[in-house]
Amino acid sequence: MKVMSVQPEITQRDLRNRSREIMDAIQGGQSFTVTRDGHPIGQLVPLRRRRRFVSRQEFAAMSRTAPAIDLEAFRAYQDATADAYLDDPYAR
Repeated sequence: MKVMSVQPEITQRDLRNRSREIMDAIQGGQSFTVTRDGHPIGQLVPLRRRRRFVSRQEFAAMSRTAPAIDLEAFRAYQDATADAYLDDPYAR
């Protein structure tokens, strides 16, 4: 297996012969570039799993780096949107 600066390259033959080891590495978060005849032909990357819970500490940390909200502009947007839907949904 040839190692690059960011993600390792594996040959098509490596993928065929070491598929279980490579799939285990992918499941563990590792990505690979697959090569054929020395040329990159594809990437194997782990699927991102959706998280259902964010801890209070993580939410606070993300919130500190979030962009500031212009409350007046936000309120104006809400008012404009709400006014567009003032019709009675049961009158249809």
